Amino acid sequence: MKRLKVRQRPGWQKKFEELGFTFHSMGGCYWSEGFCYEFSSDQIDHLEEVTQELYGMCLKAVDHVISNDLFSKLGLGEQAAELVKESWKRQDVSLYGRFDFSYNGKDEPKLLEYNADTPTSLYESSVAQWVWLEEMFPKYDQFNSIHEKLTDAFNAVKQKMPLVSRLYFSCVKDNEEDLATVEYMRDVATQAGIDTAHIYIEDIGYSADLNKFTDLGEEAIDFMFKLYPWEWLLNDEFGKDITPETITLFEPAWKMLLSSKGILPILWEMYPYHKNLLPCYFNAAVLGDNFVKKPIFSREGANIEMKRDGQSIVTDGTYGSEGYIYQGISELPSFNGRYAVTGSWIVNGLSAGIGIREDETPITKNTSNFVPHYFI
Repeated sequence: MKRLKVRQRPGWQKKFEELGFTFHSMGGCYWSEGFCYEFSSDQIDHLEEVTQELYGMCLKAVDHVISNDLFSKLGLGEQAAELVKESWKRQDVSLYGRFDFSYNGKDEPKLLEYNADTPTSLYESSVAQWVWLEEMFPKYDQFNSIHEKLTDAFNAVKQKMPLVSRLYFSCVKDNEEDLATVEYMRDVATQAGIDTAHIYIEDIGYSADLNKFTDLGEEAIDFMFKLYPWEWLLNDEFGKDITPETITLFEPAWKMLLSSKGILPILWEMYPYHKNLLPCYFNAAVLGDNFVKKPIFSREGANIEMKRDGQSIVTDGTYGSEGYIYQGISELPSFNGRYAVTGSWIVNGLSAGIGIREDETPITKNTSNFVPHYFI
C-alpha cells in the first residue's frame, strides 16, 4: 500500500460536474486530484476476504442481539426493537453498508466501525474513482464492482415490490452531498426497472385516514430509500407512526443494530481476539488510559475522544446522549502526514470495493479528503 503523487487531469472539475459529482470541492478540496493509493492484488484479495467474513459475523450478531434482547445496550427503545424484530423476521433486503478499517497494507485490517445505515462517499467510490482510473491508469485495475452489485441489489428490491409501485428516494434539503448520493442511487434503481421519485424528508406528510406516509401530491409512499438515520426518523414528529404496515424503508430496520456502535462490544464478546477486531467495551476500565471513546450513535467523526498516555484528541458535536463505547486504539497509517482510513463496501451482501479517505488528524471527519486507488 503506497501513497503516490501523480499528475492532475486537465479540466477534471468540469468532467466530474457533468457526471453529477458536483461536491468534488466541498470544504475547499474534497476530491484529492493529484494523489492516489496503490495496492497489490494480494492486499485487495485480503480486504475482500476480511470484509465478507466480517459481514457474516455481523449477521450473526444481529441474531444474537434479537435472541438475547440486548436492544437497550445498543441505545434502542421498544419501538425500535419491535421494528427490528419484524424486519429481521421478514428478511428485508439490505442494499449496502461500509466497513471502515485501519489498514497499512502489512498488518491485519482492524475494524473501526460499520456504517450500516447511511454510509456516504458512495458515488466517489463507485463512479468518480472509476472514471479517474480509466483516464489515468487504464492498464491497471480497481477494487470496484459497486455499481454492478447495486444494480443486483435493486433487482432484489424489485422482486419484493408489487408490479405497480414506486420507490421514493429521500434526504434532507440543502445538503449537496446527500442529494447527489440519493440521485445516484435513484438512477441505479431506475436502470433496474423500478419506477422512482424524489422527495425531501421535510416534505413527507402523514395521513391518519390512510395510515400512510404521503408525498406532496398526497400519494401514498409505500417504499422509500432514505439517506437519513433511523434514530432520527424515530425521534421525528411522525416517528411513532412508522410500522411495517405504513411504509417499507431502505436500509431496513434490522440495520439499526449494526449502525449502533454498541454492536462493536457485542462483536468483541462474540469473537474475542479476532484478528480483525479491536478490543471494545461499554466501559473504559479494561482499556486503562489508552482508548477511543465513541458515542453509540454519531456521524462523521463527531464527539470522538482518542486518549493515549494522558493526551487526548477530541472532536466537537452534539451526540452522546445514548451513551458511549470504548475501543482499543489502532491508529490510522500515516503517509506524509496524511492519515488514511480504508472504507470497504458491502453491497447486496457481497464485498464490492473500497474508497480511501484521509485527514491531517487520526480522526476521519466529514471534511476529510477522498483519494482514488488502483491495484497492480
